[in-house]
Amino acid sequence: MTLYAIFDPKSGSAELPRVVPERFSWLAMLLPPVYLLGHRLWLEVLVWLVKTAALVLLARYLGGGTAFLLYVLAAIWIGLSAPDWRRQKLARQGWRFRGDRVAASPDMAQLEALR
Repeated sequence: MTLYAIFDPKSGSAELPRVVPERFSWLAMLLPPVYLLGHRLWLEVLVWLVKTAALVLLARYLGGGTAFLLYVLAAIWIGLSAPDWRRQKLARQGWRFRGDRVAASPDMAQLEALR
């Protein structure tokens, strides 16, 4: 069972509620650009590119092992922060936070939100 954040669409919209799982994202950790682009988190993609480029450039001075460790720590941070970024994006787009639901899957959480 997972905790899901439920967001209602803007007034007058025919869209279904959106659900965001409140858990660590393995995809975001292992493939950050794929996850970020898939959820259209453009600013986060740009920040990831800049930080990765900086690590590549600094690897010469820090050492390859240290740069790799910093990248792994950043990837873990991305996996932990991914749900927050999705919630913030929905809030910026005008979606209203309704509350949290515990459900076995995103579809079940969305179904419960429709009741």
